[in-house]
Amino acid sequence: MPRLIKAMTTDAGLQSDSQVLILPPTRRDGEVTCEVLQRAGVPCSVCRDPIALADRITVGIGAFVITDAHAGNPYIGLVVAALEGQPTWSDTPAILLSRTERQTTAIAHLAAALTNVTILDRPTSTRTLVSAVRAAIRGRRRQYQLRDQLAALRDAEEALRIADRRKDEFLAMLAHELRNPLAPIKTASEFLSRSSLQQVPEQAAVDIVKRQVTHLTRLVDDLLDVSRITQGRIQLQRQPLEIASIVTDAMESVAPLIREKGHRVSVSFSSQPLYVDGDSARLVQCVTNLLTNAAKYTDHAGDIRLATRAEGPHAVISVSDNGVGIPADLMPRIFDLFVQSKRSLDRSEGGLGIGLSVVEKIVEMHGGTVSACSAGAGQGATFEIRLPQIELPLGTPAEHVPWRGSAKRVLIVDDNADAATSLAELLRLYGHQAIAVYSAGAALESLGSFCPEIVLLDIGLPDMDGYQVARHMRDAGKPIRIVALTGYGQAEDIQHTRTAGFDAHLIKPVSLDVLEQVMAGSDTDGTRPH
Repeated sequence: MPRLIKAMTTDAGLQSDSQVLILPPTRRDGEVTCEVLQRAGVPCSVCRDPIALADRITVGIGAFVITDAHAGNPYIGLVVAALEGQPTWSDTPAILLSRTERQTTAIAHLAAALTNVTILDRPTSTRTLVSAVRAAIRGRRRQYQLRDQLAALRDAEEALRIADRRKDEFLAMLAHELRNPLAPIKTASEFLSRSSLQQVPEQAAVDIVKRQVTHLTRLVDDLLDVSRITQGRIQLQRQPLEIASIVTDAMESVAPLIREKGHRVSVSFSSQPLYVDGDSARLVQCVTNLLTNAAKYTDHAGDIRLATRAEGPHAVISVSDNGVGIPADLMPRIFDLFVQSKRSLDRSEGGLGIGLSVVEKIVEMHGGTVSACSAGAGQGATFEIRLPQIELPLGTPAEHVPWRGSAKRVLIVDDNADAATSLAELLRLYGHQAIAVYSAGAALESLGSFCPEIVLLDIGLPDMDGYQVARHMRDAGKPIRIVALTGYGQAEDIQHTRTAGFDAHLIKPVSLDVLEQVMAGSDTDGTRPH
């Protein structure tokens, strides 16, 4: 028999996950039981005591066979503790051989502690024991399959986290690159709109540019963290708004697409002005999305109807078309993310299937609802936005009064020459002494020759980044207000500029109102583009 024990010990290191351990009352019982199981093709080994069994359970086994002779063993609690400490997916099967006529309290407690237990009368037949062990192993294999599935899910989740982090990094860089050309466009439109030489027709064109740049800026900001829309984490800039102005701005945005498709559009406004408390750019975005959908999914020269009305305490914006309609099976999911109706292979309609989901989230953040209805495919569709009305605001919005603070010497540092030059021209229009330089070296040289009071400093400079430039300026000991004017707008970017000694952090493109506040000494950060 010693030869058999040696063989069993050697096998103990093989197939440990499916191996059956035996804790017998005597060594001879263990040898016989193990020989029976091995003959049946079941890998097994004998444990000399409960301590050894508990250690192996911790490592991982297929099942174990124990007899009621160990119910009173003072170390059996180690086995129970090992079972209780298993991972959530694991429930090691136990086969308890017990004499029915000797059911003591200790045996009953042991049976209760072995949660996944099969109790066999002792003595039991070889056939019954082998069958019970095989059934236990089959159940254990299913647990291991669950373990592997959970591990695969964890790996997939980690891969998604990594991909999400890389996505955020990519979007941050993309948003930064898109903001760079937006900044000079916004600045130039501000310059033109505030010029005393501006004529009425030109002013109208400039106003269109300003509105569209504002909307594009907000969309770029959404690109930085699109999850803010889908999870309702947008920061709304609310004010009293007339519904008619929202509709008019949205129509202006969609006009090129409607002209291209040759659609006939009818607009019907409520007889009384309707006001809501909302974010203008976001609500215009919602109506624009609905109009864009109507234009895309309506055949050439189709009809689109846009109307506003009061309905109880709500202001309603309705967009209807006679286009492709919404199939019945799609209707319950029409506002889900990435859901779209069937499309032609040329993808002529375009889009990613996020527009309606964005509309729903933004409208809900305003305390409203959005609904859709359609008689079916080919029957057109109607979408309605309902928003809580507010009372007619008293007075009219205050006209912008240019900042009349003392003139400043302002140094603008940006390797984007258009952005720096246009901003300098705009500031000079308001009486400031402003110069633009396009490199870190030129910025540091200007400290002595120009002696700026305020420095508007880009971060992403080619020869020396803005953080280093700011530190050199601080080391010069001059009383300068240093303001970051950058496309980088993540929380860590703002913290980094504070650590580097900046007085404020503005994100491109910045509104003149915010810039005026910061130049006047306010610590208000333009942590969102305006």
